[in-house]
Amino acid sequence: MNNHSQTLYEGTGLNIIEELYYGNVKPYKECFDHESEYARFLSIISDNEEKLNTYFINHSNTEDESHWFSTLTDAYSEIVDFYSKDRFVKGFQLGAKFMLDTFILPQQSVINDLV
Repeated sequence: MNNHSQTLYEGTGLNIIEELYYGNVKPYKECFDHESEYARFLSIISDNEEKLNTYFINHSNTEDESHWFSTLTDAYSEIVDFYSKDRFVKGFQLGAKFMLDTFILPQQSVINDLV
């Protein structure tokens, strides 16, 4: 499977709840266009992180700077993970609310509202 055709859902014909149970729904899977602006910025971050790590290893008299940078990047990664999880949960909750509203609220015609 190439990077452009990755999906969050690899359906096998089961209903979505069964798919989720069997691990076929993968909302955490990286799905982005590797030619996109997002990918470009991700590459810039990764390249510069590697350059800074190399610099600290080669130019530091102590390991403090390298350790500080590593601690910084690890903490930043944790923050991004927390944020991503929170956005996923909020999005899922919002989607569930849309589904509930679809079934709970009576259907009204736009024409009836105008009359």
